[in-house]
Amino acid sequence: MSPAGEADTSFTPPRANASAHSASKIESTPNSRGAAVVSENIGLVGVRVKEIRPWIQRDIEQAKQCKADAMLQALLQRASCAPETKQPELLQKCLKAVLPVCNGQVSAGGIYSSGIETALKNYVRPGAENSFYGPFIEATNIALACLEEIKVDGMRAPVPAVDMICQQNDMPMYQNHQFVKSTRKPDCVILPLKSACAPFEDEKGGKQGKQKRKAHMVKNAMSKPPASESLPWKDILACIEFKRKTAGRKQGIKPLPPSSYHVKDHVPTKPEYLPVDHLKAEDPAPGPTQTSATQAPDTAPVLSSGLNAAQSSQGGSSSKRKATDTLQSAAKKPKVVPDEPDVTVQTGLYAAEMFAANLAVSYLINLIVVDDVVWVWYYDRQGTIQSSGINFIQDLPRFMVLLYALQRFELHDWGRNKDFLPVQVEGKQCYEFKIKDETLGEVDLLLHTSHDDRVTHYGLQGRATNVMPVTSEALAKKYDNLPDGMVAKVFWGEANRTSEPEILKRVEEIAEAHDTVKNHIPELLWHHTFTNPTSAIREALGVPEPTTGSRVLYILVFRKLHPITKLHGKELFSVWQQCIICHLTLWKEGVYHRDISPGNLMWYKKNGKLIGVLNDYDLSSLANVVGPQGNERTGTVPFMALDLLTEKAQRGEVKHLYRHDLESFMWVFIWICFRYREGVLLPAETRPLDQWARLDAVMCGTMKYYFVGHPPDRPSHIDPRIWRFLVQCVIVLKRDADHRIGLRLEKLITMTPDNDEELEDIDGSLRMFTNTTGWVDLSELSNPLQ
Repeated sequence: MSPAGEADTSFTPPRANASAHSASKIESTPNSRGAAVVSENIGLVGVRVKEIRPWIQRDIEQAKQCKADAMLQALLQRASCAPETKQPELLQKCLKAVLPVCNGQVSAGGIYSSGIETALKNYVRPGAENSFYGPFIEATNIALACLEEIKVDGMRAPVPAVDMICQQNDMPMYQNHQFVKSTRKPDCVILPLKSACAPFEDEKGGKQGKQKRKAHMVKNAMSKPPASESLPWKDILACIEFKRKTAGRKQGIKPLPPSSYHVKDHVPTKPEYLPVDHLKAEDPAPGPTQTSATQAPDTAPVLSSGLNAAQSSQGGSSSKRKATDTLQSAAKKPKVVPDEPDVTVQTGLYAAEMFAANLAVSYLINLIVVDDVVWVWYYDRQGTIQSSGINFIQDLPRFMVLLYALQRFELHDWGRNKDFLPVQVEGKQCYEFKIKDETLGEVDLLLHTSHDDRVTHYGLQGRATNVMPVTSEALAKKYDNLPDGMVAKVFWGEANRTSEPEILKRVEEIAEAHDTVKNHIPELLWHHTFTNPTSAIREALGVPEPTTGSRVLYILVFRKLHPITKLHGKELFSVWQQCIICHLTLWKEGVYHRDISPGNLMWYKKNGKLIGVLNDYDLSSLANVVGPQGNERTGTVPFMALDLLTEKAQRGEVKHLYRHDLESFMWVFIWICFRYREGVLLPAETRPLDQWARLDAVMCGTMKYYFVGHPPDRPSHIDPRIWRFLVQCVIVLKRDADHRIGLRLEKLITMTPDNDEELEDIDGSLRMFTNTTGWVDLSELSNPLQ
């Protein structure tokens, strides 16, 4: 749940991409990912619900679908003794095996499965949403205790090291993301028993094993954790979010549970799949007395995503309360909270928190429960998949099979990466990674994930890049001249894109022949590619085009560099200029960077001189590789060229040219000058360009075009010489943009088609800037090439 007290923001949600264009025609910026935009600018956008909801919603709206039985079969196979072997009979075997639990015929340590029927009868009664958490939790935990007694040939035993249990939450949970704090409030969670008991003072010490589980089930599983002891996101295995429609609240859920259960074919629910805002469509909107004063009127302008500015997404009939509203009576709350996200988006927000809480998470599972139907949501870096609904009242055996499979999950089956082991070093959270290497023997990495220099990711899909300091005895022996240390880059790269190590190999070859590149590229010390593509689950589930956008995990270790934002004045210009010259040579030699941003311009010191480095090649492409490279947008929105911030370009119909990257360099320089004073970030209220990071691509282009036509007066912190050059850059950008607009208008008059095969004058594009007096004066001042 979103925290109270969030101010509205004036950005627009991302606009949808046209899907009519085949991959072979994509020229640039295809399939812009929703929350990836947030992750690139997490320090600007933050992680508050109102600020990131549109991007998370965009990712959720693109979710793929699969049948419930396909999802159950895949989860059972993952929990089997032979997860790599297809076992199509598992589902039917398990459906039959769980019938005694469904029909009240199993007991375990004084817990009787007949209690499931009692709990479900309480669940279907009329009442407010939060009054049903208890019965659902009770039924689930009784089932888990009794399912431990069920043995199925080929299935693993329950995992004592996990010992999963269902726990009420409905309290704020917090997490830090690069110095900003998020607040979320999932209704219920699945987590290890040890973690569920930890917040409750009366459970510290005392009973162990099954007695401890029974005691917690009876006393605290259906209670909120104490406000002083919020549950940690790192321990959450799954979130369960509830919604109850108006009819269910007033009249109860019909039909009632049957007298007995047997195995039957899956019956599709209505709806079979849960679209965003389904509940809003089914339940009436609040009347005039219920409408928030901040809610937009019906005449509010409609944006590209179909949502108006103040109403990115509205949840349906919900008694879900904001974090600071926990003492208010649910009966006094309106049926629809205008600022509340849809349940699918809420659950997506929880998934983003779960991804961020642990390193290199492979995938996540959450559950959405609306009345008597549960949907399984599966998230990984390729995208989101939702199963068709399961009516757990009428088709209890299928819900029992779901619990049966999850109960047999090891931590890595929940998506935790077993290659990265959490360890405590001097009281701080780190991760240890060890692997055999053909050249070095064993490579040991200690990833310092609690370090202030760590760059984290927030979102559901995309590369999910994390960069953090790393130490290694093996690499320290091989590389003895690393005064600034090393960093590790962990990310999910597209399997169909030329990998960053391959591109860097070509870059190193170019550096051998060109001094303008030599010493100006990152030094890759070691890398490893994991072999578990995200497409595998999609193939198992029968999802269409399972390999489109498939991702694999990479870890790369580099010599540590310093960010360009730490520089100012002539040093800033010198490093920036060196990166431009390096980029020019690489482009001419067939390496197209295509993602110029402040985070990709770095430097180090050598012999008392600052050396600029063009960094990050994971979205780059090679001229000799034919066809589209991957399925991911290239470029970071606030710094992209104006030509690429159009609807046509966002559909992938505009070829990415050298001048587009060159223009990005100019936007980076402008951005740094306006946001930093002598390498220190200015207060938020004095950073007018931050808005660019909160807009979708087209709206950002509109704002930037306005900027070049109406630049502000010189801020006092910008050196006059830098300011003169900056204004001259703006003049060049404005003239070039107006010239291209004029050409397009002429073509409209003459009805001449656009020529996508534009012949580019690369050197001429650069001369527009190097011929300015500001460039010449700053070059002489900084002497970057001496």
